[in-house]
Amino acid sequence: MDASVRVLKSTCRMCHGGCSTLLHVNGDRIVRIEGDPDGPLNHGRLCPMGHDALELVYSPARLTHPLVRTGARGEGKWRRASWDEAYERICESIRAIWDRYGREGIAVGTGTGRHHMHWVPRLANMLGTPNSGNPGMAQCFFPRVNIMNLTYGQFAWSDYRGERMPGVLMFWGHNPLTSSPDGEIGFQVLDALKAGPKLIVIDPRKTWLAKQAEVFLQLRPGTDDALALAMLNAIIADRSYDKSFVEKWTYGFDRLAERVRQYTPEWAEPITWVPASKIRAAARLWIDAQPGALEWGCAIEHTPNTIQTVRAISLLPALTGNIDVPGGWCFGMRGVGPFPFLPEVLPEEQRKKRLGADKYRVLSGAGSRVPSSHMPSVFKSMRTGEPYWTKGFLIFGNNALTTYADSRLVRESLMKLDLLVVADLFMTPTCELADVVLPVAAWPELDQVVGMPYFGEDVILAQQKAVQIGECKQDEVVMTELARRLDLPHCEDDLHEILDRVVAPTGMSFKELAAHGPVRLPMKYRKYEENGFATPTGKIELYSTRLEELGYDPLPYYQEPPESPVSRPDLAEVFPYVLTTGARIPVFYHSEFRQLPKLRRGAREPRVEIHPQTAAKHGIARGDWVVISSPRGSIRQRAVLSADIHPNVIHCEHGWWFPEREEPGHGMWESNANMLTDQSPPYDPAMGTYQLRGLLCRIERE
Repeated sequence: MDASVRVLKSTCRMCHGGCSTLLHVNGDRIVRIEGDPDGPLNHGRLCPMGHDALELVYSPARLTHPLVRTGARGEGKWRRASWDEAYERICESIRAIWDRYGREGIAVGTGTGRHHMHWVPRLANMLGTPNSGNPGMAQCFFPRVNIMNLTYGQFAWSDYRGERMPGVLMFWGHNPLTSSPDGEIGFQVLDALKAGPKLIVIDPRKTWLAKQAEVFLQLRPGTDDALALAMLNAIIADRSYDKSFVEKWTYGFDRLAERVRQYTPEWAEPITWVPASKIRAAARLWIDAQPGALEWGCAIEHTPNTIQTVRAISLLPALTGNIDVPGGWCFGMRGVGPFPFLPEVLPEEQRKKRLGADKYRVLSGAGSRVPSSHMPSVFKSMRTGEPYWTKGFLIFGNNALTTYADSRLVRESLMKLDLLVVADLFMTPTCELADVVLPVAAWPELDQVVGMPYFGEDVILAQQKAVQIGECKQDEVVMTELARRLDLPHCEDDLHEILDRVVAPTGMSFKELAAHGPVRLPMKYRKYEENGFATPTGKIELYSTRLEELGYDPLPYYQEPPESPVSRPDLAEVFPYVLTTGARIPVFYHSEFRQLPKLRRGAREPRVEIHPQTAAKHGIARGDWVVISSPRGSIRQRAVLSADIHPNVIHCEHGWWFPEREEPGHGMWESNANMLTDQSPPYDPAMGTYQLRGLLCRIERE
C-alpha cells in the first residue's frame, strides 16, 4: 500500500444500515471505499449503493455552498450566500415567526434514520416547539418500536449470532435482501439461509425469498391483521403453543384466546385471498421448526389499523417461547448511553400543543418512546391555521414532496410557509421550494456513533470524517450553530462531548472508538429471567395494560382498510386493482441517488409490475408506458410483466423524480407513486397512520 494513503474505519449509511467500511484517503481525497473484513454485520461485503459511495461524495451535482432564493417560491432562482448570511436569514425569520405565532409556529422535520435523526427532536425541544417528525414515525418502523415497548418492554431482533441459527424464519412484508434496514443487514440473512432454516414468506409479490419458502402466503395488500389473527387462532385452537412459557411469562392469554376465537383461517381466506389450509400450514411450521425468528417490514404499517396489525403479528413469537433465545427473537444489549433529547427543556404548556398529542397517544404522547407530531396535522396547520399556524419548517435530509402521501397536498402546504429551510446533499424538488438551501455532509464527511440494531445496540460503530467537500457542514453542526445564534438552552453543547457520553459504556472515547473500529458486545440470553419484562406486569402483555390505560383496545382486532374492494365496491368498479408500492429498488434508497450514473444504470426508468394475464386484458406489452390512476391522480411507468405478482395487484415503484431534467420539479409529477396515495383520514386511532398500501387503481396503455 502507498505510504501516503491513510485508511480510516467508518460505517456506510447509504441506507440506514451499518456496514463497516475502510476509507482510503490520499491527502484531502478519498481514493477508495471498500467493505471492512472485520465488520461484524457485513464481513467486508457492500451492496451496490455502498460500492458507489465514492461517486456520491464527488458527484458534480452536490450542493457545496448555501443558497438563498431570489425568485418566487418554486421558481428555481438562487444566489450563492455565505454560511453567516444563511444562518442570520434563518434566525431572523424564526424570530419573526416566534413573535407572531409563538414557538409552536416552527416545525422541524427529517427523513429516514440517518446520523442526525435523534438531533431533530433535540433541536425542536431546544427551539421550544412540540412539533417534529418525519414520514416514517407513523408509517415505518416506529409503530413496531412503540408497540414492542408496550407489549414486550423492548424491541426484539432476529438472532443470527448465537450457537444456533433460526430453525424457521418468517419474513412478513419484508425483503431484507434488498432493504437491509436498521442493522438487519441482508448479508446476515444470506448467511442464516446457509444453515437451511424453514421459510415462511408473507408478501403480495413472489420474491426470491418466497420462491425458496416452504410456505408462501400471497395475501391481499392491507389484510395482514386478518392473516395474523387467523394464525393466532390456529395455534391456540390446536393447543400447540408453548404452554409453560405462556403460563409463566405472558399476561392475558385467556382473553387473547377469546378474542381470536372468531378469527378462523376459514374466516380469513376470502379476506386475505390466502387458502385456509396454507394459513394452518404456516402456523404449524412456525410452531414445529424451532427456534423461530420473525423478520417484519414497514408494509404492515401502512393502514389505519397499523397498531393492531403490529400487535397481532408481534404476539406470534410469544406463543412459541422463542424469546431471547439463541436463534430466536432477541433483545439487544443496549451498548450505547442515552442520547440527550432534552425533553425537559420543552415546557409542559408547549408539550400539550403537539399536533396529534390529544388523539394519537402512541405516536405523540405517553405511549411513544420519542413523541412525534402527526405530520398530516402539521401539513393541515400550514394550510389552514388549525388549530394554529405552522409558518416555519426546517427540514434536514428529506425530499418531502416525494416521500409523504399526496404530493400535491404537501406542495400546497409548503407553499403557505413564511420560512422553509432544507438541508440536503443535492438540489431536490423539495429544495426548490425553500427560502434557504444548506449543503450538508455525506456519511464519509462526518463524525457520529451508530448503534446496531436500532434499539438493540449490540454493535457500536463510528463514522469519522475523512474529507471536506466544498462548504458542506454536518447536519448536527448546523443545528448547534442555529441554537447558538438563537441563544437556546444547551446551545454550547459540543458534538464530540455528546458523542463521548454516548459511547461511554464501551469504555472508550469517540476518538478511540473511531480508531478501534466496531465493538460487539457479548450476548446474554433470557435476560427476562432476572427481572422480568419491562412492562407493568413484568410479562409479555398479550393483553396490553398500557394500551388500555391510554384508552385503546388492549387486544388486537381486524379492520378492513377504508379503500379496498371490500369497503368500497362502488369505487372498485372504476378502479378494479389493488395498488401496492414501496418495495425497495436495490440501487436507490427511496428518492435518493438517481443522479449517480452507476446506480442509475441499474434502474433507468420507473417500472410498474403487472401480471401477464392482467396486462393482456389491457393490451399492455412488456416495456410499454402504462398510465396508473387512483382517485387522487395518475402517473406513468414502464410495464414489467411478472407472474410473481397476484393478477389483481399492481405494484408501482416509488420515489421517482428525474434530476437530469432542468425544469422545476425535475419531472416528479410524472412517475412519483405518491401522486396516487392519500394522507386523509381515517387514521389509526393510536398512531395516526393513514392508508398507503392496498389502495384502488386502474391501468391503461399510454
